[in-house]
Amino acid sequence: MDYDRLLASYRKLWSNRTLPLVNNSETTLEEAIKKELLDEMTHPRLRQRPEVKFVNALKRIFSSSLSDREKLDLIELHTKLFDRVLKKEDS
Repeated sequence: MDYDRLLASYRKLWSNRTLPLVNNSETTLEEAIKKELLDEMTHPRLRQRPEVKFVNALKRIFSSSLSDREKLDLIELHTKLFDRVLKKEDS
C-alpha cells in the first residue's frame, strides 16, 4: 500500500484539519484513522461509538471526489483499523 498517496488522499477528506507527519506516512495515517474511529477529537461525554464513526467515515469516503482506487484503499485501511479497535474493546 502506498501510504504517502493514501495520506494525501486522507488529507483531502479533512481539508480543515492539520495532520503533521509523525515518524512516517503509515504511522501518521493509521494514528489519524484510529483517533477518528475512537472519536478522540470530541469531548468524552459526546463521543460516538466506533461503529457509528466507521459508518460516517465510509460515507465521507464514498461521497468524496477521490479516485475509485483511493477510495478502495482508504476503505480497506479503515476496515483493518476498525477491526483492531473492536478487538481492543473486547479485551
